[in-house]
Amino acid sequence: MKTITAALMIAAGFSVISPIARAATQTFEGTISDSMCEKKHMMPGKSDADCIKACIKAGSAYVLITDKKVYTLAGKADDVSKLAGKHVTVQGELKQNTITVSSIQ
Repeated sequence: MKTITAALMIAAGFSVISPIARAATQTFEGTISDSMCEKKHMMPGKSDADCIKACIKAGSAYVLITDKKVYTLAGKADDVSKLAGKHVTVQGELKQNTITVSSIQ
């Protein structure tokens, strides 16, 4: 009986800790770019958005450039691609240097 009680107390403890351990959604503002060019797009005769899309096709990743840092973006690739080169507000969870996007405007 003591073993069952202890197991239930441990399980209850994990259910309380679990939501706290999850990353919180944060808001970031910046410009959508790609990991190859970042701030400096160099395709002659192409807009920044066209350069970003070409770099993505070549294997680069979408990034968000803020005033202080460059973050890799994960998830919602279709939404991100529509906003290439634009100033946006991103909501998502930050883990290390990657934002998992939950919404983007």
